[in-house]
Parts: sequence; C-alpha cells; structure tokens
Amino acid sequence: MSKIKNAFANGKAFIGFLTAGDPSLDKTEEFILSMVEAGADLIEIGIPFSDPIAEGEVIQRANERALSVNTTLNKIFNMVKSVRLKTQIPIVFLTYLNPVFTYGYDHFFRECNNNDIDGVIIPDIPFEEKEELTPFGEKYSIDIISLIAPTSQERIDKIAKKAQGYVYCVSSMGVTGVRSEIKTDLSSIISDIRNVTDVPIAVGFGISTPEQAAQISSYADGIIVGSAIVKIIEEHGENAAKPLYEYVRAMKGAIS
Repeated sequence: MSKIKNAFANGKAFIGFLTAGDPSLDKTEEFILSMVEAGADLIEIGIPFSDPIAEGEVIQRANERALSVNTTLNKIFNMVKSVRLKTQIPIVFLTYLNPVFTYGYDHFFRECNNNDIDGVIIPDIPFEEKEELTPFGEKYSIDIISLIAPTSQERIDKIAKKAQGYVYCVSSMGVTGVRSEIKTDLSSIISDIRNVTDVPIAVGFGISTPEQAAQISSYADGIIVGSAIVKIIEEHGENAAKPLYEYVRAMKGAIS
C-alpha cells in the first residue's frame, strides 16, 4: 500500500524535489536524507531526461549534469534501494513517458514496487491517455499522480475524480522555476478540486520563499518545491547537504 497518505497525516506537507544524479547518485542519497532530517514529508525524485518539457532552465541544467555522469534508471533504482535502508519517507518519481516506455511499462512499475516507490508523476501524458499506464500502476500498487493546471477548468472534475496519492496543482502557466509572485486564483481552483475528491492537494511550480509557502499552505494540503532546491544544489555542488537542510527546515517551519 502507498505511504503517500502518511505525508499529509500530520498537518501541511512539505514536498521536496531534486534530480537524481545531480551531481552524483551518492550525493542524491545524501541530499534526500538531509531533507528528511530537516522535516520534509515526501520526496519527489526527478529521473533525468534529455527533453524535460515541463522544466525551466534550472532543472534542465540539473538533467544535463545528471546525464553527463551516466545516470541511468537502473542506477537510480539501486540508489533508492540504499535510501530505503535508512528512511521510509514516501517517495515519488517524476519522469516523462519516453524513459518509461523505453524501459518497458511492466518492468518500470515492477521495479518501482520492488524498491518501495510510492507514486509516479508523468507530466507529458495527457489525462485522457493515462489509462495506458493505469493497469500497471494498479498491478504494482503505484499511485499515478495527476496534475491540474490553471487551464484545466472544464477538466478539473474528471481529473480529480480519478486522482491517486495527491493532486499536483500547478500554480502558474509555463514551466518550473522560481517566481517572485504567483497571481493564479489557487484558492478557487483548490475549492473546485475539493468538491469532487478527498485526495490531498499539493501546489507546485514557482514556490521558493517561506512567505509564499505560508500563504499557499493556508488553503492547500502541501507545497512542492523543486527549482529552489535544485538551485541550491547547483550553487553548492557536493557541499549542498547543509544549506539544503537549513532551507527545508525554514520552509517546513513556515507551514507548520
């Protein structure tokens, strides 16, 4: 059974994202454990891909760094296996359809199950095409996380009704990246989602400051931070564990 519900069991959830293999898989493991120690409730691990269409420049560069050191799915699964010896925090993969298709749907979801991955986010598969993967998610008890964007209005109802794990509510149009201001009427979108599902709602894209985290968590069940974390890793490289700990601790404190 998925552990994702545990992330939302004790108040607002802080979800941290990083790219596997940036700058190395040994450091990815160290950074995950640093974020867990700082209070993160769920970890999203990005599988590096050459054409990450949902990602802004910061995470694109992380993908390039990870791929340059030959980060592969098999190596990532081995890294997660090592992480699982030290923490049972819910873990979700964020990837794209091509790597999953190439690896093989059944093989991919089976390995996710074997290594205690709790969910998968695939931004480039439309909701209407999700049924292509649903049988494998159900077979191996892996939640397939749905995204709802500011442009999803007339589709919110049907997407939310089939939501698993948590709803990934996209805060702004465009790709990932730090934003100084988020102007989307998130409270209205979240209200529409809550009308049709009890699945927790986490907001991502653009959140980077404790002030933004506190504001958005007043009406969401959790926040997702990616680019700000990846930027810390970019700036500090192999020495990023301590600044990551301090950043995640401050963000978690802002929503507690």
